[in-house]
Amino acid sequence: MDGTLIDTEPYWIGAETELVEAHGGVWTHEDGAAMVGNPMSAAVVALQARGVDLTADEIADFLNGRVRAGVAAEVPWQPGALAILQALHGAGVPMALVTSSFRVLAQPFAETVGLFDVVVSADDVERFKPDPEPYLLAASLLGVPVERCVAVEDSHSGVASAVASGARVIGVEVMQELADRPGLSRVASLADLTLDDLARIADGDVLDLRPAR
Repeated sequence: MDGTLIDTEPYWIGAETELVEAHGGVWTHEDGAAMVGNPMSAAVVALQARGVDLTADEIADFLNGRVRAGVAAEVPWQPGALAILQALHGAGVPMALVTSSFRVLAQPFAETVGLFDVVVSADDVERFKPDPEPYLLAASLLGVPVERCVAVEDSHSGVASAVASGARVIGVEVMQELADRPGLSRVASLADLTLDDLARIADGDVLDLRPAR
């Protein structure tokens, strides 16, 4: 969700920066980028290490509140994200939102969009990304073999989770360049992805749709 479909990373990084600075520390953009795709527990550990003298629940409540307020004001769609979701929905393709965010953020977003059949959030699993549990659970809830699923991810941990699950995987290089992995398809933006591309990837093709370098 975050980074892949909507550009909430500035909200997260801004909230993290605000929290660390309020406790006399420094939090850089690079620090925030390192949290991309990781569970809240990782952010809690990192923020506490920078001097944030709050409990895990207090940190989570603060960060979730800031991001929820930002998304409520206006959904910050990544280029092409809404269009490809609408195209998939129109074609009758079942979809799951698989996110490291907690349900307090994921569920309102999913309800606003109205296109997802299943939501798997950090509250729904015991082992977070990069463990494959989130994608295995999503496939089970959809009633689709995971090998027939196409996962779209923008982070190292998300890609690792999806690959380990056995799903076909597309890496969207929005904030970071993703490491090469066997079977990993790549796009620079969801605006470059079509239903035909997704069908080919679901059938086992590996595509690199990034602009020539």
